[in-house]
Amino acid sequence: MSPVAALLIGLLVCLVMGMPVFIALGVASLIAFAMTDLPLTIIPTTIYQGMDQFSLLAIPMFILAGTIMERTGLTEDIVAVFLKIFGKMQGGLGVATILSCMFFSSLNGSGPGTTAAVGSVMIPAMVRRGYGADYAGAVSASGGTLGILIPPSNPMIIYGVLANVSIGALFIAGFLPGLLIGAAQVFVAYFVARRANFGGTDESFSWSGVAGTVWRSKAALAAPFVVLGGIYGGVFTPVEASVIAVVYAILAGRFVYNRLGMRTLYECVRAASATFGPIAMLIGTSLLFGKLLVLNHVPEVIVSFLTGISSNSFVVILIICGFLLVIGMFMETLSTIMILTPILVPVLNSLHVDLIQFGVIFVVTNEVAFLTPPLGVNLFVAVSMARVPLERLAWHVLPYVVAIVICLIIIALYPGIATWLPQVLRSA
Repeated sequence: MSPVAALLIGLLVCLVMGMPVFIALGVASLIAFAMTDLPLTIIPTTIYQGMDQFSLLAIPMFILAGTIMERTGLTEDIVAVFLKIFGKMQGGLGVATILSCMFFSSLNGSGPGTTAAVGSVMIPAMVRRGYGADYAGAVSASGGTLGILIPPSNPMIIYGVLANVSIGALFIAGFLPGLLIGAAQVFVAYFVARRANFGGTDESFSWSGVAGTVWRSKAALAAPFVVLGGIYGGVFTPVEASVIAVVYAILAGRFVYNRLGMRTLYECVRAASATFGPIAMLIGTSLLFGKLLVLNHVPEVIVSFLTGISSNSFVVILIICGFLLVIGMFMETLSTIMILTPILVPVLNSLHVDLIQFGVIFVVTNEVAFLTPPLGVNLFVAVSMARVPLERLAWHVLPYVVAIVICLIIIALYPGIATWLPQVLRSA
């Protein structure tokens, strides 16, 4: 048996046995190493190098900032603003949910986290107003997918490290595609609500009321402009921005909302650490797994296979997207990115595909994965809050999945949607 076959079979067997992904990757890599003449010192060196990346410091910081903001009331203020503006219109609660998810995404960096934060507020509100629980769960789960596309994005940080691409450029590249997909989801939410004849809130609309709500929510609304404005303006790097986000969240939670004590802060730090620990191990073992594939010339084989099908980069990207959509149904987002990025980057370079554009495409395919069983994480989060069967919720998110896939094809066909803004800011 070849080392590659042993590597892939070992990974499959470990995953079927229910091992955590980082352990499965490590065990499969050890089995493959035992079948080669490579020195075993490569194993600890590679794992250490994988975790010893300065850019990765941004992930636990952004997780911590999002956790603090969620627990101190910033989410409720963000939702209140969009409810005040759009709540009165027919289907307005669904529209407000999507827009709240878009805004909260700029503070969180996580799809399930965005779904949980906004859904915990909006799902009960929609059910009380006569919206179906399945509609409420579907719109929250779908809006939550924007958490990994609109910066900051944890998957983008990991992709940037593995593909050796500027994380700041990736963040900027995700902005316009995020607006495109958000607008598509708003259209779907409004259209579905209109067909079901869902109403709005009883509260009358007034510009003075909007202004008052915006003023009361100013601390929450200012957060993305402080954090992302500094990145886009070149004031600080993404890692520095993540620390600024934590400091801002602590100050707002303590002195504006008066909800952040030492016990709450300790719980937030503990939750963020528990979330990032497995991610760090996964990065190290996935880099080892990827190095074995590269040393055994697997990327070259894939390049030959795909270019044998077509030399058109758009066609190849569509084939890769189809593969990623299927893989995403069975593999967790960060695992998919960590395992496949080292394999796909040589393929993309051979076809002269912009790695920033593909980073956005990769993240969008994982947005779809959040909504597709059996592993659709956002679906499970929404099911627990909306209390509807998984299969019923999966049916109701289907229009949103179609909308995201259409946007995915548009982004693949027109690279400028992802690359134009980074180019403009780079030349400014």
